[in-house]
Amino acid sequence: MARYRGSECRLCRREGLKLFLKGDRCYSDKCAFERRGYAPGEHGQMRRKFSDYGVQLREKQKLKRMYGLLEKQFRGYFEKADRQKGITGTNLLLFLERRLDNMVFRMGFASSRSEARQLVRHNHFLVSGRPVNIPSYIVKAGDEIQVRENSRNVERILEGMETVARRGVPQWLEVDKSNFKGVVKMLPTREELTMPVQEQLVVELYSK
Repeated sequence: MARYRGSECRLCRREGLKLFLKGDRCYSDKCAFERRGYAPGEHGQMRRKFSDYGVQLREKQKLKRMYGLLEKQFRGYFEKADRQKGITGTNLLLFLERRLDNMVFRMGFASSRSEARQLVRHNHFLVSGRPVNIPSYIVKAGDEIQVRENSRNVERILEGMETVARRGVPQWLEVDKSNFKGVVKMLPTREELTMPVQEQLVVELYSK
């Protein structure tokens, strides 16, 4: 399976904001974006003026990188969102938020989405009592996500539960740390998705 193998900190610097791709490190003094808050490369500190297309492209890249997706998979989510009733941009964000790896990250069972993806693939979670090891599995309202009994001593899961206080758990999720489980109370509204993304620019880019 194809995946990005370069430095994740370069992605934050390229997009000009923290994407929180490295978990707890992003909150520490070691964060590369805090030390070098300009684009990577020889000409990274030069001022750039983007065209309309360039602005739309950067917004798409930001959203893709935030959720750790490659182009083909991201485009597939856009096409599904476009076929659904409602606002295409909001539908796209909801598809991305409902991925199982994102839910595991949001609930605090992992410190980053990439770590959550790996934990899901290694069969550490149950969804409504059934084992699921597909990171792109779409979670529904009312689903319960639980850490498997024999995975509750996994160090990375315990670390994620300790550090989730820094970013908080969204109101549309309910987490029971003592029982290693969380419930999707409802699907979020656009106002509850606070990431700094202008999804309409992504829609305009793909609609050309």
